Amino acid sequence: MIVERIVTGQLEENCYILKNAKTKECLVVDPGDDFEKIKKGIGDFQVLKILLTHDHFDHVGDLKEVEKEYSTETLKRSNASEKEYVIGPFKFKVIFTPGHSSDSITFYFVKEKKMFVGDFLFQGTIGRTDLPTGSLGDMINSLYLIKKYPEDITIYSGHGEVSTLQEEFENNPYLLNLKNR
Repeated sequence: MIVERIVTGQLEENCYILKNAKTKECLVVDPGDDFEKIKKGIGDFQVLKILLTHDHFDHVGDLKEVEKEYSTETLKRSNASEKEYVIGPFKFKVIFTPGHSSDSITFYFVKEKKMFVGDFLFQGTIGRTDLPTGSLGDMINSLYLIKKYPEDITIYSGHGEVSTLQEEFENNPYLLNLKNR
C-alpha cells in the first residue's frame, strides 16, 4: 500500500490517498479543502471509498466533490461498526476513538501496520477536547485503548508529521501520564 499525503486548506489538514499500484485502486482519507490537489493525487486510480476520521470542517471541505466526482460513498462513524472491512484490495479495522469529537474513528491496516487517527493523536500530543462533542473523559478512554496496540505501528495524523506508537508511548506526555489499568 502506497500512502500519499496531501496537505490541504488553511489549517494544513492531511488528506491521505491510499493506493494499490497493482489494481490501480485507492481509498481517500479525510478529503480536506483543496479538490484540485486531491484530484491530482488520485490521478488515474479508481476511488473505492472515502474514509472519514471525523466530521470537522477541515477534514470534509471537499467531501461532497470527491463523492460526486468519483461516484463513491463515505465510511464514517455514523455508518461504521467496530469490525474488519475489506474494500477491494484493502483490509482494515475500524476502532472508535472518541475524545477530540464524539464521531472520531481510527482506521487500522493490520498487515501494513498503519493507523489513520485523524485528530485523535498527534506527534507529541493529542487532539483538542474543548470543541463541540469533544470529551476529555472519552479521550482518556481512547488513549488507554490505543496503548494496547503494538508499538511498531505507524500513525498518520490529521495534521503534522507521521509518527509511530513507540515514539508516542515514549515521548507523548498524554500517553506517558496514563496510569496502568
